[in-house]
Amino acid sequence: MTYLYLKAIHIIFVVSWMAGLFYIVRLFIYHVEANDRPESEKNVLQRQFEIMQHKLWYIITTPAMVLSVLAGIGMIWVNPELLSMNWMLVKLIFVLGLLIYHFICQNIINQVKRRTLSWTSTQLRLWNELATIFLVAIVFTVILKSAIDWIYGLVGLIAFSAVIMSAVKIYKFYRLKGK
Repeated sequence: MTYLYLKAIHIIFVVSWMAGLFYIVRLFIYHVEANDRPESEKNVLQRQFEIMQHKLWYIITTPAMVLSVLAGIGMIWVNPELLSMNWMLVKLIFVLGLLIYHFICQNIINQVKRRTLSWTSTQLRLWNELATIFLVAIVFTVILKSAIDWIYGLVGLIAFSAVIMSAVKIYKFYRLKGK
């Protein structure tokens, strides 16, 4: 029963963590795009985005990440056989990638605070989609487990990534066309 409680907690906080990761990058995009506004409007927007980024990151996203990881470790502690399953090892590799993504977002927050952010809104849009790719990879790995054919899965993930990245480029084209 402990395992199921930990699993429920894990899922709840993964959802919260992912929501925070998706939204924080949107705030970065809005922050960068505020540079195109008149100076007085830009200053008001960027101050507000910084407040929102700080609260989102330190009150929701990072605590959710910590609780997700702790619940995941707890599930492995209660059921150590999980580590002998190939799908779990693949999942943990994707989770490591997501943790690296999280800490790069932390670095972007620090750049915003120092006013040294050099990312463009298009680069940030592409960056935002990387979290989606990690999410899809993790969910499919966990749900399909040993039934997944890793080659087809990898090809599918690459194709999915290409579609997402193309969508970002198409959106940029239409956004710039509308200006």
